[in-house]
Amino acid sequence: MALYVCKLGSSDGRVLHKELEAVSPAVLRQSLEEQGYFVFDVRKKPFQFLWEKGITRKKIDTRQLLTFNQELLVLLKAGLPIVQVLDTILEHVEKGKLADILTDVREDIKGGTALSAALEKFPRAFSHLYIASIRAGERTGDLPQTLRRFIAFQKRSEALQKKFISALIYPSILVTVATLAITLLLVYVVPTFSKVYADSGSQLPMPTQVLISCTNFLKNYFLVFVAGGIAAVGAFRAWAATPTGRYNVDRMILKIPFLGMVVTKYAVAGFSRTLATVIGSGIPIVESLKMSVGTLNNLILERKLLHAVGRVEEGTTLSVAIESVHIMPPLALRMLAVGESTGALEEMLGDISEYFEEEVDRTLHVITTAVEPAIMLVMGLVIGVIIITMYLPIFKIAGAVGG
Repeated sequence: MALYVCKLGSSDGRVLHKELEAVSPAVLRQSLEEQGYFVFDVRKKPFQFLWEKGITRKKIDTRQLLTFNQELLVLLKAGLPIVQVLDTILEHVEKGKLADILTDVREDIKGGTALSAALEKFPRAFSHLYIASIRAGERTGDLPQTLRRFIAFQKRSEALQKKFISALIYPSILVTVATLAITLLLVYVVPTFSKVYADSGSQLPMPTQVLISCTNFLKNYFLVFVAGGIAAVGAFRAWAATPTGRYNVDRMILKIPFLGMVVTKYAVAGFSRTLATVIGSGIPIVESLKMSVGTLNNLILERKLLHAVGRVEEGTTLSVAIESVHIMPPLALRMLAVGESTGALEEMLGDISEYFEEEVDRTLHVITTAVEPAIMLVMGLVIGVIIITMYLPIFKIAGAVGG
């Protein structure tokens, strides 16, 4: 997410300048207006890479953030004041990013700032969703319950993310090993055979000649290929970082067979889990939807959901609005409608998230089960063709001798 500089008007007449992260200026503007701010200006912060080393751009490890929230929950439930809570946490927290940030947060709170406002100064460390949840807990006076919901949400999100990543590890290893093996054959083994054949002076079969020519070309221009590959990746990443580039990349991802389906289910699972957490924290439905849209991490899906949010603002029920954008199957939509009619929307959204998580898990298992032998087969075929092609002259000589 990008960092934006916002000029805001508060309800008490003050003009505020804040730095906030968001997926787009439109989403950020809508969220701020829902919070009661008058938005004068929202601009993307220039030269953001220069701010990466600043304390406002520091990241906190997911595990550290989870531990911090668990300690914060326990100490708040014990009835300690927030300043004393932070003092207790700082006594044993390791020196580093989190300690530096919490020290500044403690000083702000001592000066009369609310916890959510103090955390809001560090958008890189604490997400907009987390800060909004803390603010909602402060409004309702039940911050421990809000923290409990967020901790459960964080654990489930992390578990789903680990499943997704672990499913890709073994195929990635296979592809890497196959690429290295084929490169080794082409760069070292084939030139050795070609030198032997050149010294013998025998006429080589056409497939062998083509393979040797390709190998020589690859060996002579190997560094050029590497440099070109690095430049191409850099150019693609720069293009993909632009709004047009990201939109086209996200659209392309959704159109890839199987992968597009998995990405959609994964995104909707995260969205449903986030929406359930935010609604449970007491945040109004429209504001909750706008805050949760950013968790989709896909511009195509985000635009669809924003269209659904617009329909909810007009008075349409959530299930009907989401049905109109076609990102949930009928079963999930029926569950959503039941949750709305019975007042158990938070619980149903959690069930929908679990449904999609199970679907993603099953699909990933099927894909990885099919991909592993496919990679092995392709690798075996390519290596086999290379070896047979290089042995063709030997077979030819043996046939001539036998004749």
